[in-house]
Amino acid sequence: MGASSSSEQKASPEQREAESAAAAAGALPMLRKAFADLADPRTSAVPVASLQRCLSLRCDKPISSATRVPPDSFSGLLENVGASIVDVFFVAEKGGLSWVEFVKGYVKCCGRMAVSMVVSNLLRVFALAANKAGHQVDLQFESDEADCKVGGHLVPTDVLMLLWMCWTMLWSSKVHKLPRGKAALFLPDISCLVLSAVVSCADNGSSLNLWNFDIFGSEVQLPAGKFVAWALATVPTLPECYSQFIHEHLGNCSISQQDELEPSNSSSGDITSVETSGAHLLTPGRAWAISLTARNALREEILTHCFFSNCDKIEENLLYRSSLHGKGLNRFWSNTEGYLGPLLMLVSGYSGDSHEANTRDKKWVIGVLLQQGLESRDHFYGSPGNLYAVDPIFHAYLPSGKEKNFIYSHLHPSARVYEPHPKPVGLGFGGTIGNERIFIDEDFARITLRHHAVDKTHQPGPLFPNQGYLATDAFILEVEVWGLGGTKAKEAQASVKKREQLFTEQRRKVDLKTFASWEDSPEKMMMDMMNDPNSVRREDR
Repeated sequence: MGASSSSEQKASPEQREAESAAAAAGALPMLRKAFADLADPRTSAVPVASLQRCLSLRCDKPISSATRVPPDSFSGLLENVGASIVDVFFVAEKGGLSWVEFVKGYVKCCGRMAVSMVVSNLLRVFALAANKAGHQVDLQFESDEADCKVGGHLVPTDVLMLLWMCWTMLWSSKVHKLPRGKAALFLPDISCLVLSAVVSCADNGSSLNLWNFDIFGSEVQLPAGKFVAWALATVPTLPECYSQFIHEHLGNCSISQQDELEPSNSSSGDITSVETSGAHLLTPGRAWAISLTARNALREEILTHCFFSNCDKIEENLLYRSSLHGKGLNRFWSNTEGYLGPLLMLVSGYSGDSHEANTRDKKWVIGVLLQQGLESRDHFYGSPGNLYAVDPIFHAYLPSGKEKNFIYSHLHPSARVYEPHPKPVGLGFGGTIGNERIFIDEDFARITLRHHAVDKTHQPGPLFPNQGYLATDAFILEVEVWGLGGTKAKEAQASVKKREQLFTEQRRKVDLKTFASWEDSPEKMMMDMMNDPNSVRREDR
């Protein structure tokens, strides 16, 4: 205690300020341990090379699900990430990084600051790493301060490499949690995010043919300022990939050094991604895009579909798939009833003539994120949820706060009763009854998408490219529902299904002891009278 108090009294104002900022970010204990692991005992400073190795991205040649492999410069970009972070944020002296400069560098990277400043830091690291790898990026920064303005522009290939770099950072921060042999880097198809940035930032973005857009061959310029605005509005948690990467790597620097001494055991054959087989609508790339819009526990639950080592466990979260369980509202209901946790519903479809091949090629995917389970009601209900345009272009439509018409799920009533004004049977999201923004019929054959003007519940925007003002009646190709409530929600649903099955079996059984003898029953007397109504009957005395 005495030594600690003495050291605190000797601390300079600069050190106290840096430690206070690190403590506000909740990272001071981690930084003390990291500094002790990385520092050279002879100089009491962290060698620059050691810090660069700690923050490096080490991986084998990445596997891509895109139509074309990543540029050759992408691997070089990943190799220079650690050196670029150190060059931008850490000021080293002759003997290395002192404790004060080590803490100040972390605060510049991951301290409490505006999200726009974190995006600027991310762009600064990306530009420096890309230029070192031979991929020239046209970005200019007014000064070395974090809140400086960013000038220049990006092209679609730059955006793709930047997003893949963020994906790799997130993968690297989670790879130490995976078993050995499961660490091969897989780059998902994130073209929907790239096209979203292109449409939002380019001058003629709305007139582009998104179904035939060549990301690698396009030279469309995206102003850096507009790109920052797009990132803040569309993927607000993207900077967390960068800050989480630095925090996790510094916190596990001793493990990183040990792994560097051991031979790599990663293998591409161990990755059994659902995207490589095209089995599901919820691919890792789409799951990551949706997770970048969430800020609560749902984000981690969605990320399990991106980074996993057990595909069977992921398959357990699939509650319903129309091609597997059968189309129709009854089949859908039998698989989702009783699940009271959050749900993610994806619908793939196409509009136009079902016999025209060119319309079937222009498929799109939309999504709905629900905070609670489904109930059979003849009116709107539910807690705040999001609508998504998922593919070919991604965009999230959050609650507007004006209305609360989130979910409409109405089945045929079990008892036949007269309804003078029957309510439509099907699933609806947003809008009003009979004028929903999204409505799926009871056969799961067609879906109706209406203009955002009818929906005051969610933010405005198109659900698929070139959506007009008139309602679009489209064909459904596939419907998926994923449970995001974890193990407890799945166990609760299994308990409900088991109870319903027990009640069904009990209703099928007939206990003959509860009935009287047939000879004494009123039904036999009535049948006898119908057969021979003139027969003389004597009353038993």
